[in-house]
Amino acid sequence: MAMWHMTPKRTSKSLACTLLVVLGIISATACATVQSPSRYQQDQVLNLAQQAVVPFADLQSALLDADIVYIGESHYTPSHIEAALRVLQILLDGGRTPILGMEMFSWDGQSGLDRYLADEITSVETFLGESQWKNNWGGKYEDYSPLVDFAKKHHFKLLGLNPPRPFVRKVAQKGLPGIGADPDLQKWNIPDPFPADDPEYRRVIYEQIEKCHGGMKPEVYQKIYEASVFRDEGMASVITTTSRVRAATLQTFVSYTGAGHIQYGLPIPKRVQRQLGTPVKQVTVYLHALDPEHPEDVKQLLEERIADFVWLTALGPQGRQPRCGE
Repeated sequence: MAMWHMTPKRTSKSLACTLLVVLGIISATACATVQSPSRYQQDQVLNLAQQAVVPFADLQSALLDADIVYIGESHYTPSHIEAALRVLQILLDGGRTPILGMEMFSWDGQSGLDRYLADEITSVETFLGESQWKNNWGGKYEDYSPLVDFAKKHHFKLLGLNPPRPFVRKVAQKGLPGIGADPDLQKWNIPDPFPADDPEYRRVIYEQIEKCHGGMKPEVYQKIYEASVFRDEGMASVITTTSRVRAATLQTFVSYTGAGHIQYGLPIPKRVQRQLGTPVKQVTVYLHALDPEHPEDVKQLLEERIADFVWLTALGPQGRQPRCGE
């Protein structure tokens, strides 16, 4: 399944907002066009290449054919956790072994993750300390524990995708130049010099930063942008490294991040493709918590071709999340 590299017509949900914070599915039974907003319903899957609602089996087929699956969520939305669990179960039922990567965990907490999944530690409190949860994410662990529990139950690998939060802050404060010489960063194999900028990524992300955080100085916008680059490149490097060494085609890497990190295939998927240097089958699944009173949100995602698939789910406790600038 090809990933999208398209210039958006409008801005999507902000990757920048996430940066600052961190600094039973029923399918349609037949294909139907989605020109009429009244057709938008929870549990529908939309194929953006076809601009159509498709049977859930179409998504299932794409998942089983992919080497890397990118799931984009709205943070702390229960229906998005449920959708991710469904994806993992589909892979297992299809004879594939998932490798789950989560934005909510960071590189410096990997040993704690490994020990917890191996039952070397059983206390959740100890696990959260060793995995650096509070230092790097800090929200309610219970909101994301079903994914960790599922990996533990089914004995597959779970990797932290995020660079450690102190390093992200350092980039946001000082910018990217010279970070490869920082002794604290050297042990993480950060490339120096850092990869050249991607004009398409800059156009999308920089516009979103300005819309979501108006009134700042240009140099502040630039540093926030560079921190976004640092995080996306870093998360991509975990996927790339794992994909290079995985043993067989029966393994599928499942990346679970905020939806802003997969939009248009730019932030992480395109970087993974560049880092690997060889073709890889990738599919992007954008989870959208549907507000029936705002069908225009779905229409906009379709027009922008935000991902390969959009999966409509139930609203979370925080309700609809308006786009910056609305």
